[in-house]
Amino acid sequence: MGFPLSMDNFKTMSVKIKTVTKQLPKYSRATNEIIPFLDAWLVGQDQRFIKKVKKIFEGAAVDKRYSIMDPIEVFTKTSFEERNDIYIREVVDLGEKVLEKALLKAQWNPEDLDYIITVSCTGIMIPSLDAYLINKLKLRQDIVRLPVTEMGCAAGISGIIYAKNFLQANPGKRAAVISVESPTATFQLDDFSMANIVSAAIFGDGAACVLLSSHEDDEGPEILAEEMYHFYDNIDMMGFKLTNSGLQMILDIEIPETIASHFPDIIHPFLAKNNLKIDDIDHLIFHPGGKKIVQTVENLFSDLGKNIDDTKEVLRLYGNMSSATVLYVLERFMENRPEKGTKGLMLSFGPGFSAQRILLQF
Repeated sequence: MGFPLSMDNFKTMSVKIKTVTKQLPKYSRATNEIIPFLDAWLVGQDQRFIKKVKKIFEGAAVDKRYSIMDPIEVFTKTSFEERNDIYIREVVDLGEKVLEKALLKAQWNPEDLDYIITVSCTGIMIPSLDAYLINKLKLRQDIVRLPVTEMGCAAGISGIIYAKNFLQANPGKRAAVISVESPTATFQLDDFSMANIVSAAIFGDGAACVLLSSHEDDEGPEILAEEMYHFYDNIDMMGFKLTNSGLQMILDIEIPETIASHFPDIIHPFLAKNNLKIDDIDHLIFHPGGKKIVQTVENLFSDLGKNIDDTKEVLRLYGNMSSATVLYVLERFMENRPEKGTKGLMLSFGPGFSAQRILLQF
């Protein structure tokens, strides 16, 4: 005898974000405290160039940056191996702390996790961070692990998209997405290019953890939809070049204009697939790539009657922490407890060039 068919048999499994937490590195400096280090670094350079570099730092809309290294270490000549060893040590420490903090906040035990996804692009480590966390927190021996290593600033949302797909296919499971980034570990002491200078001015280090669930009993904003959007013929716009001295930043000045030209195709068709318009979106959870990108997107959204104030505040307080940054913005929204039923749009950009989008219902 077969089972009776009903709509319940076809009901799509709901995936919710249980909690988001952040963890900051031990070192930090306000922008005005960085200027003396610039003076020492730029000795011998043309005075107009020195003035321009300082202006970039002072005008970056970043008041403070956190780092896994003391500024003296950042501005000291070291080998790629030495700097990457610091990256590995500190990333493991930050990853452990932020995951423990998230589990405590959610009142979950380490063995409750079925999936662990770790995200980082600012150093190289094999085995990846997730393997260390399995050992340190004694996660289950059958936990499924996925390291996401080469998607840059977009990868915080990418990790959530992968977790959502795992969980939607597997009811009653739980996942952790841990992002730990150290852009300061990629700073090139002998590189006076605009890409290196601008990245140093806008980037900072940080870690974040998102816990997700397909358990019926777990509460939190529901992921209604998710989608990636890939720009053709923009491979060289953003990324890292692996050099003998480390990971050298690639950052094209045309990024804001390129985003603006694709913006309608990124936003409107995605919402239309979910029978929504931008008017239906209450919260914009946007990755603060840098002052110019924020201004570009702010102008585009303000024309639609929306603001990205929380995005600007995260950039001001912490700088761009690559993949972790959008998760800091998400944490701010969740802590403010949005009205039930309101909708949020998460958006980030990264190498490839690509845009990642998630539609949330609080």
